[in-house]
Amino acid sequence: MKYRTFGRTGWKVSEIGYGMWGMAGWTGSDDEQSLESLQKAVDLGCTFFDTAYVYGDGHSEELLGKIVKQNPDRKLFVATKVPPKNLGYPSLPEYTLDESYPPDHIEEFVNKSLKNLGLESFDLIQLHTWQDTWFEDDRWLKKLEELRSQKLFSAIGLSLNRWEPWNGVKAVKSGMIDAVQVIYNIFDQNPEDELFPACRENGVAVIARVPFDEGSLTGTLTKDTKFPEEDWRSKYFSAENLIPTVEKVEKLKEILPADMTLPELALRFILANKTVSTIIPGMRKTPHVESNIAASDKDALSDELLEELKKHRWERKPKPWSD
Repeated sequence: MKYRTFGRTGWKVSEIGYGMWGMAGWTGSDDEQSLESLQKAVDLGCTFFDTAYVYGDGHSEELLGKIVKQNPDRKLFVATKVPPKNLGYPSLPEYTLDESYPPDHIEEFVNKSLKNLGLESFDLIQLHTWQDTWFEDDRWLKKLEELRSQKLFSAIGLSLNRWEPWNGVKAVKSGMIDAVQVIYNIFDQNPEDELFPACRENGVAVIARVPFDEGSLTGTLTKDTKFPEEDWRSKYFSAENLIPTVEKVEKLKEILPADMTLPELALRFILANKTVSTIIPGMRKTPHVESNIAASDKDALSDELLEELKKHRWERKPKPWSD
């Protein structure tokens, strides 16, 4: 495992982190399997773990707290998120700060997350949605600074809406936040345009989420794939999205090197961008943990292959199914 500096915090975090949504929000989740996978990741050098209160109403946080306590001799970085009060995912331009993140709501959920984790403090708190217009009303920031002064957490971050990386540039340039979490993968390359340069200039860490495009870049989906109705992916991969996605993945497979899997290619594409501090793939089984973490030990992709991958950029705009 290789490690990268997490923006101006100076933390050295594993470049392959761990995204924990699938452990509480997707069908097939099993606590015993989840804990085994988390421990395997720790054993292989993973040190950055990202969860959220909304992942199972705190259940994912509880699992992470158990792993932290089981490894008292290792520094594991814990990141979680405050849900919007109106549960509006994604945040829409008309949502006000009072509808989404009033100060008392932020304080309530920071304390709820601490209780779920069973910890006195954690490393990174993030707002789970964001609108740059909220930056003009600094009550959210004052509350977070107040809670940070109480040593409840160390750093402040924002999780940006799907396919709207430009919607965090103002906050990044303000110098008031420490990290942004954004969708970045072979298809979704637009953070490179405005967001990443702003992060480099202001020492803001970048957490790359959805490296496999919610699973399509594992190469296992077909045009006939169906998910249980209660699974979030049943909505995301409706026919409107599933069919063009599978077609684009098939095109990508045409340039896949013979000695490389598609998930490995997806991770190594992201690792090629040094602005990224860590990637947080979802990993529910130990073989996935082993194969994903192994990507950190591989050599850099060739310039020629990276140029080919640039051609697979896909410009998308939020849709009702893409929450």
